[in-house]
Amino acid sequence: MFHTQHYILLGIMVICGAAVIGSYIHGFKTHPGSADTLWGGVTGALRTFNFFTMILAALGFFAFAYWLFFRVDPGQIRVLGGVGFWIFHVIFLVILIPSAIWMPLSFAYLTQPGNGLWLAIRLVLVLVGVSALALLAAILTVSPRETGIAYWFAVSGAVFFCLQTAGLDMLVWPALFRA
Repeated sequence: MFHTQHYILLGIMVICGAAVIGSYIHGFKTHPGSADTLWGGVTGALRTFNFFTMILAALGFFAFAYWLFFRVDPGQIRVLGGVGFWIFHVIFLVILIPSAIWMPLSFAYLTQPGNGLWLAIRLVLVLVGVSALALLAAILTVSPRETGIAYWFAVSGAVFFCLQTAGLDMLVWPALFRA
């Protein structure tokens, strides 16, 4: 049965998730043919690997979302040594809001490169990457301890999500992307 905390998290995911998707749709509609430009210097096998991990990260998102909504009782769990379910609200806000800002910042940077925009892009990528790591830590430290298959899918999904956001997006992409 859904708990009030589930509804809050669902609202965050729906509203902020729509903002992320909307930023991508708007970005590509207003900058047709620019998809390759956003890859920057990510080419060849690294681009293929990155594309593959994006798919795994997206599937991972659904795996840990399923676990949070259908296998977790927000009133009964603690994570990170005693923090309540509400921390997932914060984590998802800090993942999704910067994710919605990344695309407009990147197109603004491509149009008019500058150190301020570059730092803003780096900041949103760091916020998403660090929050993804916090999500993984929260899942791994859940108490009472989980053992079911849904939990292990959530852990695996969070690992792939971290590989994409904290590894490839936060560290690799900025090293290879310059206007």
